Amino acid sequence: MTPEEKQLLERVAVLSEENNHILRGIRRANRFGVVWKILYWAVVIALSYGAYIYIQPYFDQLLKMYDQVKGTADTLTGAVSQLPKF
Repeated sequence: MTPEEKQLLERVAVLSEENNHILRGIRRANRFGVVWKILYWAVVIALSYGAYIYIQPYFDQLLKMYDQVKGTADTLTGAVSQLPKF
């Protein structure tokens, strides 16, 4: 092996090690990114579910009140239609 070939082989080995180090960093960053996205969406879904559970009783009361108002309006409409026409 000539000294030029040996120098070129050593250079390739150094570049290969540097490339391997960079690729490992990229892979590590990618893994952290995936874990972060999973945690982010888990928190978003959990908070949404918690808000739904917290607001549901108020929403049910609002629907009951709407049904009562609608029933009263239907009753008034029926009563007005039964009045004699002037």
